[in-house]
Amino acid sequence: MKPVLSMRNICKSYFTGTGELKVLKNVNLIVEKGDFLSILGPSGSGKTTLMNIIGCLDTPTSGEYILSGRNILDMDEFELASVRNREIGFIFQNFCLLPRLTALQNVELPLIYSSMPFSERKRKAMEILERVGLGDKMNSLPNQLSGGQQQRVAIARAMVTNPSILLADEPTGALDQRTGNQIVSLFEELNRDGITIVMITHDRNIAVRARRIVHILDGIVSEQELKPFVS
Repeated sequence: MKPVLSMRNICKSYFTGTGELKVLKNVNLIVEKGDFLSILGPSGSGKTTLMNIIGCLDTPTSGEYILSGRNILDMDEFELASVRNREIGFIFQNFCLLPRLTALQNVELPLIYSSMPFSERKRKAMEILERVGLGDKMNSLPNQLSGGQQQRVAIARAMVTNPSILLADEPTGALDQRTGNQIVSLFEELNRDGITIVMITHDRNIAVRARRIVHILDGIVSEQELKPFVS
């Protein structure tokens, strides 16, 4: 089976007035279909830069990045935007919901850009909200929802296009510990259903809930831990 994504010798540098700043240094990473991977590192370790490259929000200075069989480095901005829309479901720390749209409308939003008919968009968005436990909150605005419920809406929105990967950036960072644990439990449930998840975090207590942990420090992937899978 081909991996969902494969990175080989990925480097990323930024050039400033004082010279070259190397942020990522020969990163090698493979994510298989159905994996649940956490990328663990402190602030300044390079994990956000790595996340941006995984999400096609940035491109590496050198190396090879294959996503769903396609070489990302060969793509122009239009092609990268298309890949972001089709292949990657983004989940952010601060939810990034549109405040004047209901939960259902927020989840429908990515489907509008795919020209899906209204009735099909609505049906699919409703199914996804049911799946994340918000069947009774579809017509609620974000400010009528708790933080955990807002993050569930954000997860539903990320899932609705059937992406190859859910990419979660510090998904529990704006939540209390109990609610954060509930969100990670939802990730575990989704992963058992076969959804591929890459989660970026600085919190080891969250990271260990994934099946696999990649440590990043000073731009170097220094260690990988593999947990036995328990169904």
